[in-house]
Amino acid sequence: MNIDPHLCISCRGTKYLCGLNYCPVILKNLSFKVREMGTEVSGSSPPSIFVGRFGYPKITVYPSTPPEFGDTSSYENPRRWLEMDTTSFLAMRLNMIRGGLEFRVTEASSPGRNLFDVQVISLSPRPVEMELDLVNVPRGKILSETVPPLGPSAPLRSMKLGTLPPPERVVEKVFQDRDMKAVEAMERLRSNGVPVERISKLLSVGNLGRDRRLVPTRWSITAVDKTLSDKLVSKVKEFPHLGEIEVYVRKFNLNTFVGILVPGNWSFEWGEAWFPSTTWNMWGAYPQVEIDYEGYFGRKTYPEIGGCYYSSRLAVAEFLEARGRQAIPILWREIYPGFYFPVGVWFVRENVRELFKGKPEKFPELDDALKYVDQVLKVKSSTWIKHSKVIPMIRSRLFP
Repeated sequence: MNIDPHLCISCRGTKYLCGLNYCPVILKNLSFKVREMGTEVSGSSPPSIFVGRFGYPKITVYPSTPPEFGDTSSYENPRRWLEMDTTSFLAMRLNMIRGGLEFRVTEASSPGRNLFDVQVISLSPRPVEMELDLVNVPRGKILSETVPPLGPSAPLRSMKLGTLPPPERVVEKVFQDRDMKAVEAMERLRSNGVPVERISKLLSVGNLGRDRRLVPTRWSITAVDKTLSDKLVSKVKEFPHLGEIEVYVRKFNLNTFVGILVPGNWSFEWGEAWFPSTTWNMWGAYPQVEIDYEGYFGRKTYPEIGGCYYSSRLAVAEFLEARGRQAIPILWREIYPGFYFPVGVWFVRENVRELFKGKPEKFPELDDALKYVDQVLKVKSSTWIKHSKVIPMIRSRLFP
């Protein structure tokens, strides 16, 4: 990546004059400092645990901590991440040091001391003091479209924990109850205000359900988003229709999100347009548009567009359930040049939640709403419609 040094002098990591949404100089310096770190790491874990997927059914579990003490809860709080600039967010997350321990996925049902310690860490509602004795100097990082960024790792020789804060009553209940199905446990946690990212952590380390297993973090995030949104959508289908078409718009960090709510029986569409010089269209010449959808009865296959489909579906289902209304959500996202790093599906979930906190524009007809959307998005609605399955169905009145 070639960047004019004169821009760096003028910018100094604050104005993003290079067109990126982060500062590569700051991140490079951070990576250098991380490589200098030794094999003993101590700090306050938010708590954070990452479960890998390679080698399944024998996989690596990574208890993780930043090398700092105190209130580190922001390291695992997506709502706080939205308040940070991208450089600060990446610098924070890539400062998470991971110590790896190998287990078979079935060991979660009857864990030994090391795995049990990991499971207990995940129950904590507050940071846990942790000392990691690593086999070698930690290296590498994780940047993924599903999970939040994570810093370097090394095999873990041993781990020491400080005093563990007691879990909330509902968390302890689902952990202790071996007869409760995982689906029921997820729903009970959500209805009691436990954040979705914490539910996925509890699932991934084998703390939920009857047949307890370790679940790779990538899988657990999508499983929780899908399971909880399935439950909410089933409720939404019982509500009366929205009165008129509503359009919501959110512009944030080189992204534009648009939500069109059309009165009618539930159906759903999530679409993305990745512009050139973005994460998934680095060398293209024009925006790449991709859309996935479902009808009233859902879908039987995993969406090609990835886990963000279910993260956005959960966010809009939460909104409709809170309003007591049923609608057909059409959600489109444009990603502009300079959005360079995959940061995880949390970015979609939290931005769609914020999207529906805004005040909508209201329209009597879909064509009027689309004309308004043309003033907001850079990709014309005619192009979106070419990829859409839901809008033609609405116009043909093919929904039940």
